[in-house]
Amino acid sequence: MRCVAWAAFVVLLGAAGCKKEPQAPEPAAAASEDGREIVFRSHRAMGTQITVTAYTDEPERAVKAMEAAFAEFNRLETILSVWRPNSDVSRINKAAGKEAVKVSDETFEVVQRGLDLAEKTDGKFDITFGALAGLWKFDHDQDDRIPPDDAIQERLPLVGYERVLVDEDARTVKLADEGMRMHLGGIGKGYAVDRAVRMLRAAGLEDFMVQAGGDMYCAGKKGDRPWRVGVRDPRKERSEFFAFAEVTNQTFSTSGDYERFFMKDGKRYHHILDPDLGRPARGTRSVTVMADDAITADVLSTAVFILGAERGLAVVESTPGAGAVIVDEDNEVHVSKRLEGRLKVIRPPTP
Repeated sequence: MRCVAWAAFVVLLGAAGCKKEPQAPEPAAAASEDGREIVFRSHRAMGTQITVTAYTDEPERAVKAMEAAFAEFNRLETILSVWRPNSDVSRINKAAGKEAVKVSDETFEVVQRGLDLAEKTDGKFDITFGALAGLWKFDHDQDDRIPPDDAIQERLPLVGYERVLVDEDARTVKLADEGMRMHLGGIGKGYAVDRAVRMLRAAGLEDFMVQAGGDMYCAGKKGDRPWRVGVRDPRKERSEFFAFAEVTNQTFSTSGDYERFFMKDGKRYHHILDPDLGRPARGTRSVTVMADDAITADVLSTAVFILGAERGLAVVESTPGAGAVIVDEDNEVHVSKRLEGRLKVIRPPTP
């Protein structure tokens, strides 16, 4: 349940914003103002474009670290993706209602974090939303058919994070009922970004940016100043933003109703489903969450989008280090306390 990042926010390089998935040649490197090199690499994994940019005086070391980080994205995809038939998640789904499945430490950690955050968000983030996946088609098979209400009602009893059974000692995960289906699409990329950030820091990099889908982590600075991140206008082109903030050693994640959607009879149907209703969440156009780690921002951007401005801001304020900017269905901008004074609104979003 995630939009594409460059469509949600842009890193501002001078006066212009970068567009989605920049097509820089590889390898890419250029001299920065302080003599260090700007090294850029891109890679595709987990169904999205991943980019890493670093400011460094050791470009060869940076490239090796980036390649190692991309290899980690690939490895995590093999165990976390619902699209891989032999992944941990696929094995859990196949055994739903039958038996517990022993999984990797990484999968167990992601599932456990998902369950903890589901509890924190009143179940609006739910890793068992996969039971609804076949009803709505927003991916490569997208069409504008709206599933009948009886089909949705038939699937809703199969959604419920409370029926994910975990055994910490045995490192097993079980879905209690046959027909349940786990999907880690709203948390997996955030986890992978956090892993990549740790790897890049361990390799000696200090000033870099990692972006994967709707998740972006900015470490250190961009030259002599913090990274500047622009928040996209939900009803304008990808490179047009209505606000920006300066970011150092924090992550941003955005969920919006404008990437994977279709219009029918004047109504917008998008991919962010309310797990209690089995239908696209209403009341919000976009949510951008700032946090100290990508997995928290990844989950909260989805949950807050579904919760709406009032309830969502309460969850954000109760989360240490988290902040959010929300554009609701009436085009009103809501800014959490931790972003007040940091977020610069240039103009109102487009109605």
